[in-house]
Amino acid sequence: MHATTSGTVGNTGRYGWEVRAVQDVRYSVQFYDGLFSHKNTVLLRAGVGQTPACQRRLIVIDARVLDLYGWEIEAYFRTNRVQFRFLPLEATEPQKTLENVLKVVRALNDFGVNRRSDPLIAIGGGVLLDVAGFAASLYRRGLPYVRVPTTLMGLIDAGIGIKTGVNFDAHKNRIGTYFAPQRAYLDIHFLSTLDERHIANGIAEIIKIAIVKDLRLFELLENNADRLIADRFAGRDAYREILVRATVGMLEELADNLWESVLERVVDYGHTFSPSLEMVALPELLHGEAVAIDMALSLTLASQRGLLSAQELRRALCLLETYGLPTHHPRCDEELLMKALADSTSHRDGLQRVPLSRGLGNAVFVNDLTRAEICRAAEYLATRGAHPVQKYERAAYATRAQVAQVPKHAIAPG
Repeated sequence: MHATTSGTVGNTGRYGWEVRAVQDVRYSVQFYDGLFSHKNTVLLRAGVGQTPACQRRLIVIDARVLDLYGWEIEAYFRTNRVQFRFLPLEATEPQKTLENVLKVVRALNDFGVNRRSDPLIAIGGGVLLDVAGFAASLYRRGLPYVRVPTTLMGLIDAGIGIKTGVNFDAHKNRIGTYFAPQRAYLDIHFLSTLDERHIANGIAEIIKIAIVKDLRLFELLENNADRLIADRFAGRDAYREILVRATVGMLEELADNLWESVLERVVDYGHTFSPSLEMVALPELLHGEAVAIDMALSLTLASQRGLLSAQELRRALCLLETYGLPTHHPRCDEELLMKALADSTSHRDGLQRVPLSRGLGNAVFVNDLTRAEICRAAEYLATRGAHPVQKYERAAYATRAQVAQVPKHAIAPG
């Protein structure tokens, strides 16, 4: 994050003053092929003004990623004469806790880093990036950090915004901060060892962007459903376009509203009911799967209101199911859905502000969803009974033996 601050102090009367300050925040998001190639120095320069004579990096890394890629990452830093220490974390949703944030803080204390010239490096999926980013935002009230997402969810969603956070008291992301990374480097090399279920998990967030703002992206997902998951986004030019459109679509929505001063956010599509569902269904549902169920419910609500034709509804539900994503869950009963809506309404400052699709590729916001129509939509989806995620294995990453079978990268160096 590059930040410059300007401010003024004005007199408001006897012994009274008003302080006004404006902070300019800039960070870069870049696709980069072969990030840990020994000759590539972008990661060494990321987050520092001038490269100090002695570089130190605490590397917070997903434990499975360390098992698969640790040798490559270690060789990179040793070759470039960087003093480093790995902090491996188990990084699934149940581990998204304050305890793990404090583990990172303690590791920073023990290792010893300079406040501005030794940025933390976070390598992993969305959970790890949120935990490490939260710790960076707290340590000395702000330590520079760099994100290297290793899952599809991280590449196109969690890794490219500025939100950090952890779950608390059975609520998703209840505690967190807005804290931009210096850089986010997106290398699809890591997707080669991600299992199919977690590829589909990330595709849910791409479908979200497609439904609410990008019909072309929706069509690309339809046209490439035959091989996209198996190919792990490597091998077709269309895959590159899917990734770029999803990333740009998300960044366009975030850029003018990084601190969510405007609470009508189309990127909240699929995130009205899903946070509550995901927490009660742990560890059965992944984040993207809960979002898919929320999207199916939102699509049905839009159809009931005449915002979406019956053909468009079938088409969108079919796209979700084609990618192995669920459209219903037994825990989606009346009690949970109404509690979820109430919690989201509170989060959105007293109004529902629920994004619904208007056709495919557009969205509107509504504030008047009723219990009756929500229950009717849930009942419709329950009769369809689609819950296909069981066909996927639960492990997030492939075995070490598969690392050697990495396909040629689909995205050229940025």
